[in-house]
Amino acid sequence: MPFVLRRVVWMVTASLGIFAHTVFLWGDDTSENWPQWRGALGTGVAQHADPPMTWSEQQNIRWKIEIPGKGHATPIVWGDVIFVTTAVPFGEALTPIYNNAPGAHDNDPVTHHHRFMALAIDRADGNVRWQKVLNEKLPHEGGHFSGSLASASPVTDGELLYAYFGSHGLYAVSYEGDPVWEFQPGTMQSKHAHGEGSSPALHEDTLLVNWDHEGASFLVALDKKTGETRWKEARPEVTSWATPLVVGEGGEAQVVLAGTNRVRGYDLKTGNVLWECGGLSNNIVATPVYGDGMLFVGSSYETRALLAIKLPGARGDITGTEQVVWSRQRATPYVPSPLLYGGSLYFLRHYQGILTRVDAMTGREPLGPFRLGGIRDVYASPVAAAGRIYITDRSGLTLVISDDEVPRTLAANQLDDGFSASMALVGGEIFLRGERFLYCIAERSDQ
Repeated sequence: MPFVLRRVVWMVTASLGIFAHTVFLWGDDTSENWPQWRGALGTGVAQHADPPMTWSEQQNIRWKIEIPGKGHATPIVWGDVIFVTTAVPFGEALTPIYNNAPGAHDNDPVTHHHRFMALAIDRADGNVRWQKVLNEKLPHEGGHFSGSLASASPVTDGELLYAYFGSHGLYAVSYEGDPVWEFQPGTMQSKHAHGEGSSPALHEDTLLVNWDHEGASFLVALDKKTGETRWKEARPEVTSWATPLVVGEGGEAQVVLAGTNRVRGYDLKTGNVLWECGGLSNNIVATPVYGDGMLFVGSSYETRALLAIKLPGARGDITGTEQVVWSRQRATPYVPSPLLYGGSLYFLRHYQGILTRVDAMTGREPLGPFRLGGIRDVYASPVAAAGRIYITDRSGLTLVISDDEVPRTLAANQLDDGFSASMALVGGEIFLRGERFLYCIAERSDQ
C-alpha cells in the first residue's frame, strides 16, 4: 500500500502565523532537553531541534537497546541522560485475577507481581547507567490489554527525576539513582478497570498529580523537594487520563485539568477554581495545549467536542460565553493529544489515521481532513520540529509530514516494534520507546 497523504476535502487555504508560547520552567533554550512527555513547551514542539526525516532498522539508528518489562511512558531527556520507567513482572505465575467491573472485558488479568522501575541511560551510547526498583507490588488491576502498568511519563527539573506509577507511587530520585522521597496517593479504581496513565506536571517548586477515578477524585499539589502536600482540591469527576497543564496568564500561573464534567483552571498557589467550562465527553484522555492566551481541549468518546478557550478574563462558569472563541463537534481527538504548531492546531480523529489542521485562533479549516496512508491506530501524540510533523502508530510506522499550506508526506519510516509512547525530539535526535526497545534515531554518515 503506498504511503500517501490524501486530501479528503478541498477548501481555501489560509496563511499561517507564528504562534507565541510561554515556557514556564525550563527557559528558552530547550534544544538539549525534553523534560516531560510533551516537551518543554507542553505542546509537542521542539523549537530548536532538527531531527532526522528518514530511518529504518538499517538506517539512521545510532543505538537500540531492549528495555525490561513493559511501559508506555515517554522517555525524557536532560543533558546526556535519558530516563525511562517500566513495570517488570516477576515470580511464579498466579491464578489469573480478573476484574469484573462493567466494561472490563478488554482487560488483561493480573497474573504476576511487578517491579516498578526507573532507568537512567547514557544518551551517547545507550548504556544503562543505573536501574532502580522503586516498588514491588501485586497490581490490583491489570488494565486494558493495549495499555501498560507504567504509562505515566516521568518528569525532571535537571536536579531530580520524578517517576510516577499511579497507585504504585510517585518517587523523587537523584540523578545517581538514590531515593529522595515518595508519595503514595492511594488505590485508584479506574473506569472499567482500564488502568492508569495521567502523568505528573511540574512548575517551579510544585508537582501536580491528577487523581480522577471512580472514587473520591482530587487534584493534588506537592512540594517537589520534600513531597509534602501543599494543597489538595476535591474534584466532582470520574476517571480521566489527562495530564495537568500549567499555564501563565495575567501574571500568575494556573493549573488546567480536563474532566468529563468540566475543564477547569486552578490557582497554582491555593488550588482554588478560577474558571470552569462544560461541553466535553466521558473518558477524557487527551491533554489540552496552550499558546497565545488560548487553550485547546478536546474529547471524542460518545460525544465529540473541541473547545478553544480565551484564558484572559476567564472567571467562574464560562460555558457558552464569549470566552469560548470557537468549538467543533466532529473529527475530534480522543487518545492522542493535539499539536499546536506554526499557528495551527493539528489533531487526529479519535485515534485513527485521519489528521485535521485548523487555524488556532479562528478554528477555520483551510483544507479538509487528511487521510494518513498506512497509519492505523495511534496512541502516541504527534510532535513537531523544523517544519515537520511526526505521527507514529502502534504498528511501528511513523509518517513525517511537512508543515506547508498543503502538507506533503516527506517520509514513511517502519520499525520492528510497536509504539504507544510519544516521541522525544532533542537536537538532532529522536528517542522512540517501543513495546520492547528504546531507539536513538540520528543521522549517520556511515550508512
